[in-house]
Amino acid sequence: MTFPPQWNAAPEVAPPTTHDAIVIVPGIMGSELVDISGGKGKEKVLWGLAKPGWLAKAWLSPSGLKGLHLTPEEAAGQSTRVEPRRLLSTPAWTPFLRGIEPYTKLTSDVEATAADPAAVLAFPYDWRLSVDHNARRLAKEARAHLQRWRSHPKHTEARRRAVDEREARLVFIAHSMGGLITYAALALGGDSDLTADIRGIMTLGTPFHGSVAAANILNSIQGAPLPLPHSKLAALAATMPGVHDLLPRYPCLEDGLDVRSLSPSDIAALGGDKDLAAISIAYFDNLYTHHLPQLRPVVGIQQDTDQSLQIVNGVVIPATYSFRHHNDDKQLLRDEHGRPRRFQVWGDGTVPRESASLQRRTIPLALQHGALASNQHARQAVIDFLLEDDHLGPDQAPGALGLTVPDYVTPDTEWQLNITGTDHPAGTDITITALDGSWTASPPLYGSDNDTLAADLRVPATGLYRVTVQADRSPTTLTQLVLAGPNDTTPVGE
Repeated sequence: MTFPPQWNAAPEVAPPTTHDAIVIVPGIMGSELVDISGGKGKEKVLWGLAKPGWLAKAWLSPSGLKGLHLTPEEAAGQSTRVEPRRLLSTPAWTPFLRGIEPYTKLTSDVEATAADPAAVLAFPYDWRLSVDHNARRLAKEARAHLQRWRSHPKHTEARRRAVDEREARLVFIAHSMGGLITYAALALGGDSDLTADIRGIMTLGTPFHGSVAAANILNSIQGAPLPLPHSKLAALAATMPGVHDLLPRYPCLEDGLDVRSLSPSDIAALGGDKDLAAISIAYFDNLYTHHLPQLRPVVGIQQDTDQSLQIVNGVVIPATYSFRHHNDDKQLLRDEHGRPRRFQVWGDGTVPRESASLQRRTIPLALQHGALASNQHARQAVIDFLLEDDHLGPDQAPGALGLTVPDYVTPDTEWQLNITGTDHPAGTDITITALDGSWTASPPLYGSDNDTLAADLRVPATGLYRVTVQADRSPTTLTQLVLAGPNDTTPVGE
């Protein structure tokens, strides 16, 4: 028997790509915002400038964030002044939420895994506004993106290599608040058919049940004296629906021998807006009645994370422990003296682990919140998810290290960094580097209390610094951003 000549050649190996339509949704403060009210040529970037000095100017000058304050029209839902232009392309920092890494590496990896860059939609949004507002935008743009991609010639070509040669479906990659917006877009975004077109949703550190960090933000305007950036953020956040949508909705408030969820009155007492709180609570009560299909949550683990709080004379006292309830009768777990039992669950430094998923099965990574969309191991999990055709089980994480740093320091003043999960300095390396490349240091590590490592550090000048921890026993590299500024605790009102 003779065979056609082409049979003598090795068969083609299909490239590792997906033909699905992909949408990247960043976290809060992860989109660059531009004031377009002045018209063409007079636009003003409010958040996300690429120049190295923009961040210090934004947080350390009295009027640096003035343009981000909501106008009465914006508070009423009319958002025509500010336009979200693109995903954050340079590192940023904010009090309590700490370092925000750019999305350039994630976007590049996703585009390289897609059949064509046209299959990828980056969705910047005005993170000052409510989840509901941005979810309705996302639902419309995701539908339009899917339709455009399905009619693209590259889709037709890539579809021939797909299982069953099916049409492309939507895959969402959502970081932090972006996961809430994705959830709301599918459930309440106004397109009831969108869920049927979903192939998968990967969330990266999404606070599905909220975060105590949002309460810390709102409270910093009326709590103990804090540095200038914290007061500025509190004044800005007090009128922002987006921050109120991030408040914890699980039982986290210690009230005598009880533990309960925050009420609108509690939120007003800690510095928030009672009406915005009530609207947000009602909205999420409705959202939680809807199922989020094909969810694959990536959660940060082993990082010290505020999980509960007390309110004492109007001041939030956060704690890095949580509480649990019986599955059958939902009663609070108590010790033999009737006191609520406390549990250490950790998280990603911002979002508690148990808040970062709507289901028990997760992909755990020992990473800080801001790095969950930029770290190499997180990006590899995203790529693996994009290349799937069937829903596989989650990866397993080995023993992990944790990193704890202050979010704000003063130049030439000593401060301490802590590494949990080991008390052996050998094989563990730490560096701190100014983002402008002007300075770097590798301080020695030493054993401290509770089987942890510590390092004492000083930075020479104001600016943004990146702390990096690498260890032989850890598969991931831990990073966190720290802002250095003056020791100014003057309250700010703009």
